[in-house]
Amino acid sequence: MLQDLFREHMTPFRLIILGFMTVILIGMCLLALPVSSASGVRTPLIDALFTSASAVCVTGLVVHDTATYWSLFGRIVILILIQIGGLGVITAVIGVQSLTGKQIGIFQRSTMQNAVSAMQIGGIVRFTVFILKGTLLAELIGAAVLFPVFAGRYGVLQGLGYAVFHAVSAFCNAGFDLMGIHGEYSSLMTYAENVTVNLTVIFLIILGGLGFLTWEDLFHNRFRLKRTRLQTKIILTVTAFLLTVPFLYFYFFEFQGYTGRQRILYSFFQTVTPRTAGFNTYDQAMLTESGLLVTILLMLTGGAPGSTAGGMKVTTVFILIAASYTRMRRAPEVSCFGRRLEDSAIRDALTLIMIWTILLLCGSMFLSMYEHVHLLNAFFECASALGTVGLSTGITPGLSGLTKIMLTGFMFFGRVGGLTLAYAAASPGRTVNHRYPAEKVIAG
Repeated sequence: MLQDLFREHMTPFRLIILGFMTVILIGMCLLALPVSSASGVRTPLIDALFTSASAVCVTGLVVHDTATYWSLFGRIVILILIQIGGLGVITAVIGVQSLTGKQIGIFQRSTMQNAVSAMQIGGIVRFTVFILKGTLLAELIGAAVLFPVFAGRYGVLQGLGYAVFHAVSAFCNAGFDLMGIHGEYSSLMTYAENVTVNLTVIFLIILGGLGFLTWEDLFHNRFRLKRTRLQTKIILTVTAFLLTVPFLYFYFFEFQGYTGRQRILYSFFQTVTPRTAGFNTYDQAMLTESGLLVTILLMLTGGAPGSTAGGMKVTTVFILIAASYTRMRRAPEVSCFGRRLEDSAIRDALTLIMIWTILLLCGSMFLSMYEHVHLLNAFFECASALGTVGLSTGITPGLSGLTKIMLTGFMFFGRVGGLTLAYAAASPGRTVNHRYPAEKVIAG
């Protein structure tokens, strides 16, 4: 009976949501235990929920400093939650099943396809193995490069733990750190001028943010860009733009009081981390209002579909700009790189932009009025949660329970995706077999 009800009402989109919710709740229960805190006291459920959601949704917003508040057990739980969240709950489950030789059914394959935004269901199990191997390789390389730096300062054992933790957190675009021992909520500010740490973390963030689909396409075509899919070309083009233009802004307008090397490191890191890692080497509260606005735009844009990054995704922003430009030229079709964009992609992009705008505006106004903070700081905090970034101007630890619940919902929305939630709410199998008569309406 229950199995029949499950088959009738459960869709791949609902299973994705259920998977994330289950892991978040398990993480909440574990983090609420006295053994998870360094002081041995029970953590309030709202704080445990917020931290668990932030880890699974690879956000990095915290109400307690990770290094000083949580015990070794608590930090291990957070690391596992980050890894599951970065891979995706469905990817992690199906990956384990495929490695253990268990049969993967059609429904599971369909769920996996939606979870990683794959183009087709064929080869999805092989692609899952590619994700697991690629993730392990990237994190091992990152940890190996970071290990000498951390081992020289904290000793071999602690240095190894720090290297692994920060490599996983960076590749998964999570933004959790263990540098609170140098000052609570200091993130990587201690290593602001360390080239090895800066470049390694930046490399891992970009690698995870480009998406597994992009890397699979590049490897399959041996990095011959002309043969890659349209989506890959769009992702690489927008990523190159977002790595160049914001860098020039931060270099010339935000960090003028520093030496040339410092300006380059600060500017490069500030350009990369909002999409959507959450580490920081510079106090975000010290940015100008223009700098905060540029950072907000980067946080909302995010990374690529099927990546460890959140945000609206670079493809969504590109589609909206391309469609607007096409309309201004009065061209009949939206096209780029010699290919035409499907109308469904344009409708999806417009829907996402609308949902994100409404949530950002409503959430920011509520946070500003309820917590009595500056509206721009409220925008920054909400954009950070929605984009699963984790950057903050410093107001997160002092937020009330109601605001924490709202931001937890924003983090969940940003990681799962607006369309996934919308499709999950729709009745499965419902189709429309009619069209209404068209009538002209003037826009603008």
